[in-house]
Amino acid sequence: MTTPTRLILAVAIWCLAAVAVMLPLVWLINNRDWGIGLMLLVPFVVYGLLRLGRALEGWARGSEPPSG
Repeated sequence: MTTPTRLILAVAIWCLAAVAVMLPLVWLINNRDWGIGLMLLVPFVVYGLLRLGRALEGWARGSEPPSG
């Protein structure tokens, strides 16, 4: 698999993961009385998505993701 193909695939996977995680979270925050408590979870979810993006970029470029 070539590098441009891997980059496109990595972006597509990340976009699908972001929508699959954020859409239900935003819906719950908006429509449930207890959803406001989920706002405490949002920074950790965003951090996880950023880590996933870095890992996918490392995979697409064929290198190890940056540590730390």
